[in-house]
Amino acid sequence: MPLYEHVFISRQDLSNTQAESLIEHFSTVLADNGGKVVENEYWGVKTMAYKINKNRKGHYAYLRTDAPASAVQEMERLMRLHDDVMRILTIKVDAHEEGPSVQMQKRDERSDRGDRGDRGPREDRGPREDRGPREDRGPRERR
Repeated sequence: MPLYEHVFISRQDLSNTQAESLIEHFSTVLADNGGKVVENEYWGVKTMAYKINKNRKGHYAYLRTDAPASAVQEMERLMRLHDDVMRILTIKVDAHEEGPSVQMQKRDERSDRGDRGDRGPREDRGPREDRGPREDRGPRERR
């Protein structure tokens, strides 16, 4: 069967248990249609980049599934109809990665960011007066 990864965002005013029960609900939908959830993760409440349905935050959930396309389509249909689910994303993958997702890994384990390089410590850059008056730098754009 094909392998999929799903991420969905539910409303911020749900409790943690209600958000986790949505994961169980959609897992049973997949199981009833011949699929199975390999792994699920509740990522918690996160701030979104922009408002969705007047919500600034949302409960994020992640599912790794092994299911036929018809089961995934039924689950997505029910997610779109559910009032508590704001956004969904489904991706077909060739293989599931081992271990926790990137969101669940500790920050120090990721090590994607390098050191500060040649920028040096903040206090060595000099005081603000060395940069000149603000008028010389041109007008700032207003938002």
